[in-house]
Amino acid sequence: MAMDANDVITKIVRWLKKQVEKTGMKGFTIGLSGGLDSAVTAALCNRTGYPTLGVIMPCHSPTDAVNNALKFAEEFRLDYKIIDLTEIYDRTLQLYKVHFQSNDISAEANIKPRLRMTTLYYVANTLSYLVVGTANYTELKLGYYTKYGDGAVDLLPLGDLVKGEVREIAEVLQIPEEIINRPPSADLYEGQTDEGEIGAKYEVLDKIVRGDFYGVPVDTVKKILYRIKRNTHKRRQPPICRIR
Repeated sequence: MAMDANDVITKIVRWLKKQVEKTGMKGFTIGLSGGLDSAVTAALCNRTGYPTLGVIMPCHSPTDAVNNALKFAEEFRLDYKIIDLTEIYDRTLQLYKVHFQSNDISAEANIKPRLRMTTLYYVANTLSYLVVGTANYTELKLGYYTKYGDGAVDLLPLGDLVKGEVREIAEVLQIPEEIINRPPSADLYEGQTDEGEIGAKYEVLDKIVRGDFYGVPVDTVKKILYRIKRNTHKRRQPPICRIR
């Protein structure tokens, strides 16, 4: 990390305050997953002094993820709500399968983050809050998020930090160790982990997205660069047919 972690924290908190002032909104809402990025994001928003609401949205979620989210909210005295989306997810999937029979695990799993963002925007609209995303630079560069799901947000305070830098900030913020040490996962399906799905450790991914290929196997570099190129559409606005 080029900057001192405390300086980064100060800068992000100041930036978040400006976003509230600039938009005329009243506070922040964040999806609390029990993972590192959401905990760090919520802790930073909470430091602004503006109202911050964490929303825990279980959806066939691992018990430890929900417990981590609850522990974090209680330790950091963060206001939170639990909105269980399991039944809505099951009924939605059942409805879809009346018309489309598919065993595509990705198509089914991506319903979850899209339901969560629908929920967060309902909360945000009701309270006049901003929806704060939790994605870091590594995930954004790789396109490792669900389009119009967890990628559909108002603010991305961690968007210029790679995963390792987020971990450094988490230590300074005193995020619970079980959250820092939990294998990164979107918990979209049983046994899913970020690194297992992508096929590389975050330490390696952080290097590649920053353009540092030293010591990284060529095959790994090629695979990750291909993934970045393939997911370019996620980082751009939809193409418009220009008539004039």
